[in-house]
Amino acid sequence: MLAHQGSEWIVEAYGCDPVRLADPASLHALFDAIIADLALHPVAPALWHQFPAPGGITGMVMLAESHLTVHTFPEHGSACLNLFCCTPRAAWPWRERLPALLGAEQVDARQLSREYVGPLVATPGAR
Repeated sequence: MLAHQGSEWIVEAYGCDPVRLADPASLHALFDAIIADLALHPVAPALWHQFPAPGGITGMVMLAESHLTVHTFPEHGSACLNLFCCTPRAAWPWRERLPALLGAEQVDARQLSREYVGPLVATPGAR
């Protein structure tokens, strides 16, 4: 059996600036910073959906490493982010960067180890 390990970050940011949470340019800058800082590799342009006011924005970028998503709630001053990397990766400084990028007053970031196991490929004729 081969074991592989990745990481997933589940991040909630509270007390955010509602204007930035509803601003596509602010969220593009957030994605750009995460992708550049972690040397991630988008496989397609990010997809964005802006909800009617007072709703926020949902964004997703597919990565060679897996995905990055955000859901914003300007009416509540909060944002939820998810980054999954199927290969080992250093943690992004969520608590330090989200106050500057989104105006967050509180950031809760959880890192989960994602372990997955697959069978070894059998060689034909081997026992």
